[in-house]
Amino acid sequence: MKHLNKLLLLLITMNAIALSITAQDWANLNRFREDNAKLAAPLTCDDRVVFMGNSITQGWIDMVPEFFAGRHYINRGIGGQTTPQMLIRFRQDVIHLQPKVVVILAGINDIAGNTGPSSLEMIEDNLHSMTELAQANGIQVVLCSVLPAFEFPWRPGMEPADKVVELNKRIKAYATLKGAVYCDYFTAMVDERNGLPEELSGDGVHPNVAGYAIMAPIVEKAIARALLMWKGN
Repeated sequence: MKHLNKLLLLLITMNAIALSITAQDWANLNRFREDNAKLAAPLTCDDRVVFMGNSITQGWIDMVPEFFAGRHYINRGIGGQTTPQMLIRFRQDVIHLQPKVVVILAGINDIAGNTGPSSLEMIEDNLHSMTELAQANGIQVVLCSVLPAFEFPWRPGMEPADKVVELNKRIKAYATLKGAVYCDYFTAMVDERNGLPEELSGDGVHPNVAGYAIMAPIVEKAIARALLMWKGN
């Protein structure tokens, strides 16, 4: 019994330490700190673009690294993240890198409740704040639609499809209002359920290589437009 109690105490202590460490870097600022420090400041002729996002953005460079290779594209996606976490690291992982354009793809994990319950208004607030920060620092903004999702494999029964549709309407309206570029992945990828079809995703949330192949020309067109706007300012 004594050995069992000691083992239980050890497990509780280790879990508390792990939670403490996670809580101290809730936004995972440490993830890209060293990579950011190694980046030289861009030249005026460099069309540097930062991709800010969650696992969908991270998965892009993991699955299709050639999309980023040889370009001034910097991937700052972290799996599982929500918009409040991205907002916390926005200065470090976007503004301090001095890009001309930031591509923001975020919101699906908020709807899933990854960091607690979140309303659409809360998601909007964080997207608005990131947009305002970028524009205040001379960075053009590409606001991406959230990808279709009929169900979350890790949180079944949440029925996110209608929330995604509504959030995208709000993102598009805000982009128009604030002079940002709206990047519409949703329309090109949605199926009859307002979900992500099997041929584009293994789990109904994260794109596969075929999914990223659809996304690539859409975001490239949005980036090109944003760069023209940057040069016009």
